Amino acid sequence: MFKKSFILGGLLALGACQTTPENLVSGRFIETAPQVIRNAEGPPNAAPGTCWGRDITPATIETVTERVLVQPAELATDGSVLKPAIYKTETHQEITKERDEIWFETPCPEALTPSFVSTLQRALKARGHYRGSITAEMDNPTRRAIRSYQQTEGLNSTILSIAAARKLGLIAVAAPEQSTPADQ
Repeated sequence: MFKKSFILGGLLALGACQTTPENLVSGRFIETAPQVIRNAEGPPNAAPGTCWGRDITPATIETVTERVLVQPAELATDGSVLKPAIYKTETHQEITKERDEIWFETPCPEALTPSFVSTLQRALKARGHYRGSITAEMDNPTRRAIRSYQQTEGLNSTILSIAAARKLGLIAVAAPEQSTPADQ
């Protein structure tokens, strides 16, 4: 069986990208900003006032080509071949990995102030993910650095997750509750 693999995701990603004058600079494609989804449009049971990002990994499809026996060989009584077997070639596609959709909580757009973004850029730069200037803008280099950082955590997205923001020290982590002598 002969197999050729290719990822449908690349084709879907290219089809989903709209090349407009706004995202073309000197003939180069510039990634448009991803959308953050409010709780009403987010995953089921999203808490009120929360914002969500979504990472979609497209399905992986393989094209499989195989020889199928149409007519077996005709053999003489002594085992010699009178007529060779006849085969045909069939090609079909198989999904080898299903599409995956991951929802993750993210800071809402109003929290991404210039001060927050410049702190984010410094935190990413200190960890070797951001190489640009501190611009305080959520631009393409910043988004690529977010993706680079989050990929090490298993999330392939240019949208900053709450978990990544906490690990970077940008959002407070709730302290564990301590029991008081009255609780004991």
